[in-house]
Amino acid sequence: MPRRPLVANKPKRWLSNLSLVAINTVVLRFAAPLSLSSLAESARINDWSLFNNLNLPVWLVGVLAVIALDFVVYLQHVLFHALPILWRLHRVHHADLDVDVTTGLRFHTIEIAISLCIKFAAVLVLGVPPIAVLVFEVLLNGTSIFNHANIKLPTWLDRMLRLFVVTPDMHRIHHSVHAEESNTNFGFNLPWWDYLLGTYLAAPAQPHETMALGLADLRDEETANRLPAMLSLPFRSQGGTNVDKVAHAKAQSREEKNNSVDI
Repeated sequence: MPRRPLVANKPKRWLSNLSLVAINTVVLRFAAPLSLSSLAESARINDWSLFNNLNLPVWLVGVLAVIALDFVVYLQHVLFHALPILWRLHRVHHADLDVDVTTGLRFHTIEIAISLCIKFAAVLVLGVPPIAVLVFEVLLNGTSIFNHANIKLPTWLDRMLRLFVVTPDMHRIHHSVHAEESNTNFGFNLPWWDYLLGTYLAAPAQPHETMALGLADLRDEETANRLPAMLSLPFRSQGGTNVDKVAHAKAQSREEKNNSVDI
């Protein structure tokens, strides 16, 4: 039940996206032999961090830890859009001309490494139990694949699911070619942070079936969806961050309104 027709060559695009996943897996296996669960177990044994020093039931600690880690990932995502040096890396994810399950796994190797370091720091500071780390990683990867899926859900089901999880229609807006839309709906797993912090957008300006996805300055399939170009993308010249583009668009709108008033 596809939500929208694909515009790029699917076999070549999938080969590139999944090849990047394979590279990330191999590189990080050697670069970061210590897993998040191992770090969490060390923190537990040594009574490090916040949750390890709170007298709370184990199940409650686990639930709070998963929610806290999800908030960290939300903030990380906002940061990758706001800082130019991080946006260069995150552009690889957004350059995809289509959005489907493979997009949910398509991230530059350096971005994956930085993300892992952030999660290492969060696990240490919070003292997340090992089982909570495992549950969180399963949820994060599972929901990332789900909310990037090119699947059509009934409107009533999508509306109900959005209370608890980010849906494909909700996250697809984040992949819009327009910066004012792609700078919203940052959640991967829980949608609550977007609701609470004002980054939620219910629907795109154009219908989901026809809205343009990807980056405005990367519309060529060879540069947007081919592995060598994806790996080199962060090191090529590019415009400002999405935050900059939104600010520029708002400034232009204000200027146009002022000019019309003067006339």
